[in-house]
Amino acid sequence: MDGRISNFWQVASVRRYEMTEGKERGLRVVDCDNGKLRFLLNESKALDVMQVYHEGQNISFVSKNGFTAREIAFLNRFEGGMLYTCGLDSAGNREGYAMHGTLHNIPARVVQAKCEEDGIEVEAETEDSALFGKNLVLHRKVTTKIGSSRIEISDTLENRGWRDEEYCLLYHVNVGYPMLDDGCELQDFAEEVIPRNEWAKKHAAMRSVMEEPQANREEMCYFMRGGKPEVSLTNRRLGKKFILRWSNETLTDFVQWKSMACGDYALGLEPCTTQLDEGFAYKILAPKKSVNFRLEIEIETIK
Repeated sequence: MDGRISNFWQVASVRRYEMTEGKERGLRVVDCDNGKLRFLLNESKALDVMQVYHEGQNISFVSKNGFTAREIAFLNRFEGGMLYTCGLDSAGNREGYAMHGTLHNIPARVVQAKCEEDGIEVEAETEDSALFGKNLVLHRKVTTKIGSSRIEISDTLENRGWRDEEYCLLYHVNVGYPMLDDGCELQDFAEEVIPRNEWAKKHAAMRSVMEEPQANREEMCYFMRGGKPEVSLTNRRLGKKFILRWSNETLTDFVQWKSMACGDYALGLEPCTTQLDEGFAYKILAPKKSVNFRLEIEIETIK
C-alpha cells in the first residue's frame, strides 16, 4: 500500500447496510466505490444494480416509484435502476406471467464482497426453484478495478435439477438524467431494426437522437438483431459517453426502449436471449449444465 494512505478506504470501499426508511425499509445494499465509480448493488433483488455514479454524477434512471422492498404491481414497483434483470420465467408483457418475470424480486445470497488493491469483487447466488419443479441458480460476479470507469457483470445460469428447463433473460439497463438529456446521441451497430408498433415506426428516424421531455409522450420500442454487441450514448454537454457491451453468443437479441415523457424520462438498453411479443421463445438448459452471460458498463470522459 502507498505510504501516503493510512487506510485503504481513503481510496476505495465496499460497505453493506440495510435501508431503514419508508418504502426502502428492509432492502439490503452492497455499496461499492472504486474512487472513480460508485455503484449500489441490491442484495434483496437478485444483486441488480440500483444506481451508478461516475465522478459523482448519476448515470442511471430511477423511476418515481423509487426503490421498494414491497411485492406490489409492476407499474407501482418498477424502479428502473442501472440494471433490472428480467426472467427467468418471462420477459416483456405476456399473458399469464408477471411483467418482465420474477427473477428480480428474488433475494440474492452474497457469498463474497471484497475490496482490495487489485479491485472490488462481489459475488452472489439467486435461487429460482419450485417443489416438483425447476431448480435454477444464477451465479453473479460484479467486478471493477480501483480507479476504473468500467464495471463487469458475469452471470452463470446453472440447472441443478434433473430435467430440461426453459429460461429467458433480458438485461434491462436504464440510463437517466443527467447522463440522458436533450441532444444526446445513441450509436449502435444493429443489422436489423424493427419498430414495435406504428408509433415507433413513425418516429424511427429519430430513434437515436434524444429529445427534451414532453408531457405524456408515448414510449417507443425497437427490436434489434445482429452486428457488434455494443451501444453507446454520448452526452457532449456533460462530456461523457456511456457504453454497454454484452456477450452476443448468449444474448442474441436487443431491445431499445425510449421514453421521452416528463417524469418518466429514460433510455432502456436491453440485451436479451429472445425477441419479445410474438417472437418470444424460451431457451433450454439441460440438467447439470450451465450457460454464461456477460455485461460491461463503461463511462468515458470525452472532450
